[in-house]
Order: sequence, then C-alpha cells, then structure tokens
Amino acid sequence: MGAKTPHYDKHVEAGARIVDFGGWDMPLHYGSQKEEHFAVRQNAGVFDVSHMTIVDLTGERARDFLQYLVANDVAKLKDYGKALYTCMLNADGGVVDDLIVYYMSDTDYRMVVNAATREKDLAWIREHAGAFDIEVVERSELAMLAVQGPNARELAAPCIDAEYREAALALKPFYGMDAGEWFVARTGYTGEDGWEIVMPAADAHSAWDRLLAAGVSPAGLGARDTLRLEAAMNLYGSDMDETVSPLEAGLAWTIAWEPAERDFIGRSAIEALRNSPDRQRFVGLLLEDKGVLRNHQKVVVDGVGEGEITSGGFSPTIGRSIALARVPAGDYDRAQVEVRGKLLDVRIVKTPFVRNGQIRIDV
Repeated sequence: MGAKTPHYDKHVEAGARIVDFGGWDMPLHYGSQKEEHFAVRQNAGVFDVSHMTIVDLTGERARDFLQYLVANDVAKLKDYGKALYTCMLNADGGVVDDLIVYYMSDTDYRMVVNAATREKDLAWIREHAGAFDIEVVERSELAMLAVQGPNARELAAPCIDAEYREAALALKPFYGMDAGEWFVARTGYTGEDGWEIVMPAADAHSAWDRLLAAGVSPAGLGARDTLRLEAAMNLYGSDMDETVSPLEAGLAWTIAWEPAERDFIGRSAIEALRNSPDRQRFVGLLLEDKGVLRNHQKVVVDGVGEGEITSGGFSPTIGRSIALARVPAGDYDRAQVEVRGKLLDVRIVKTPFVRNGQIRIDV
C-alpha cells in the first residue's frame, strides 16, 4: 500500500480504480476515463493533486536563491500571487524537475513540484538553500484539488469563502491568492481554465463533497494524462528528465537568457547547446494510419535519422492518435513510427493539439 491523500476515502466511495502513482494510491478513473476527459473539456472536473509537493521558501535572499536555482527569471515576479513555470537544472543542463513558483513577497515564495520527485527535489533545494540562508518548509499538512474546465470556476466559486470569492473570480491566468486558510491559483494541467486550490487537510472531504454536489465530475489520472497530452504539456519522467535539456524538450521558452550575468545552475551546459545545429527537435505527431502511438516507439525520418516518442496515446477530442516526440534536427514535416514491426505515417504538427476545448491542428 502506498501513501494516501486526505481525499483517498472519497475516491473509494466514488468507486475509483486505485493505482500506484509515484508511491501514492491514486484514482486512475471512476468508471470511464473518456467521460471524465470530456467532462473537463466541456464542463468541469476535479482532480485530487494532493500528492504534489508544496514548498514554502522564506529569507531575505529568497529571490537571489531562486535566480540561481531555476532557469527562468524569478525577477519577473513583481505582483503578489504571480506564478512562473520553470525548471530546476543540474550542472549538465538536465531537468531535475519542472515546477511552478508563486511570488508572495520579496522574501516569501511558494513552489509546487512533482510528487514522484519529492525526495530528490527537497534534497536538491535544501542542498543549495544553505548558502543563501533560506528556510525551506514542506507543507505536507495541506491538500490540493484542481478544478478544471470551461465552467470550473463558476461551479467551484461557492466553495470559496464569500469575502474572497469576488477576488478569486477576478484572478488573471497564472496568478494565485490567499483566501483565508486556502490558496487559490488560476493554473492547471489540462489546457482548460480553472483553479488549483490548496487547503488544510481537514477541509478536504467537505470541499470534495461540495464540488461534486455543484456538478463537478471527479476525474482521475487517466483523463489527466490525455488532457495534458492534448494540451502538449510535458510530463516529467516521460518528456524530460535529468538526462534531457529543456532545449530538447520543448521548454526553451522557460529559460531566461537575460540578464546575461545571471549564473543559474546548468546555464553553461545549455548555452553550449543553444545554437547547435544538431539540437534535437521536440515536436507534435499526428498519426495518419490506423493504430495507436505509445511512449518509446521509434520515429524514423527517411534520410535524416531516428527519434523517439516521449508521450503518446489516443486523443478523445480529436479522435486520432497523437504524440510528443524528440526527433533529429532538420527541416521536415513527415516521418514514420514503428508500431508492432510496421512503419506508420505521421505528420509533424504545431502544438498544442487542443486548447480551451478547441482543436488547434489541421486534421
């Protein structure tokens, strides 16, 4: 048996199929992954994301510390609650983890990192925090729910205390705010609008019940994966890891090269790759034959070389198989994927595949 979130009993009560995910007992689905997927695309779904790791950083040099720790520019964060997506890199330029940083004040920041990398991340953060005299506090007493979909905020709003409700509804994308003992952020991992809500574990059951009573559908890890794949959002351990540079994982936009004098961990390593003509491409694939694209299948580019699918699967919204893949450098828009000994045709497409309920590619 793995670790259990404060919502675990509610998953069992709702008939969830429970699976191990990074050492946590988590819901894969509640009966129909496809129905959960479309509930989020068309209305609203709620995911238990309490397995994610919340870390609060405090200290006079908190900004300096984060400027060194992560590849994006934390100095961009000047407004209360503003969030930034970024990566922690190792000395070789590989991705230790991808995460979100929230600015609370010049001396206080909140980070949300991945569940499966919790121990590694905490050790890495603490290893480098000492030189900056930063207090690192894991907030394991908190629970978190992600309410996602075009109607998510409207349906979830009554759960927010009345005095904070209007401000929460007025949040701009990628901003968060304290709402009493809760923290509400307009962020997510589905390509839809919504909130991620952090709360004391004691509030977990009542919040879950109120959301379901309001018409929000429970959704599990299966739908979360198909939704994030359609939105072309990377999954740590599949699309990138400590051996992969963000430059070859579609995350070049998360690197702040200016100011040039900022020396973040891994900078010198990825600068060497920045202008390399041999740098691999990270692309979206649309299958044009019958079949299903899966992780680790070989991508063959005739006359160029070979690559690999990093995340693949069937897209419920598009009705076709799609994938994210790392492929050789070069100017081409067609390739083939080896599926059960056969080469199937794929088209290279611009991602995301789906965003805000709309198909964004030519099918």
